[in-house]
Amino acid sequence: MVYVKWGFWGLFWLLVAAFFHYTLPQNDIVRVTDTYEKRIDFGENSIFWAKSDAGNAETTVNRDIFFIQTKFPNDKVMVYRNEDTSAGWPPYFKFDTSNLQAEAADLKSTAEAPQWAAIKHYGWRNEFLSIYPNAVGVKAVDSPDVTFIPWLNIAILIVFFAFVWAIWVRWKRFREARIDPVLEDMGDSFEAAGDNIAEKRGRFRAWLDTFKGKAR
Repeated sequence: MVYVKWGFWGLFWLLVAAFFHYTLPQNDIVRVTDTYEKRIDFGENSIFWAKSDAGNAETTVNRDIFFIQTKFPNDKVMVYRNEDTSAGWPPYFKFDTSNLQAEAADLKSTAEAPQWAAIKHYGWRNEFLSIYPNAVGVKAVDSPDVTFIPWLNIAILIVFFAFVWAIWVRWKRFREARIDPVLEDMGDSFEAAGDNIAEKRGRFRAWLDTFKGKAR
């Protein structure tokens, strides 16, 4: 039972961590190598694509998607999609897909004369499932050694864990005040009932022994 309990909570917090890792913004320092547009036919991975851009007709079959090709300082390739989030989830309220694509195209550079850029994004990259992180912002930076402190992520996580702590404290107080006494009373009742049954069994056995004595 203990292993089931710890397994449940382990799985729960793993899902919470995955949710925040996918949703919260991250900054990558990269060099933009190309930008392009491609028509995508959505399949089983459609949940990882945003909705149609604001003002366009909604479609769940296919549509044209902007992409941004980049390279990290270690020459590792990363490809981002560029889609509006509008007022949907995650709540980035992104409506400037075309502008962002133009800004990214303007930052294209070569390995011989690199122009480093910070791309803010959310989501994951998975080549097997054809999943791409969604770029929500791009800006030029002076070098690949720039460091960003994720103040927004820190604030959101602090608020979340404060909320969880508050719920846990209130649940603990409620359990100690209302549930534990009831369980203790039930345990005492079962114990008393068990003692009563044992006493009756002892009396019954003593009564039977009286017959055994007479039989001798």
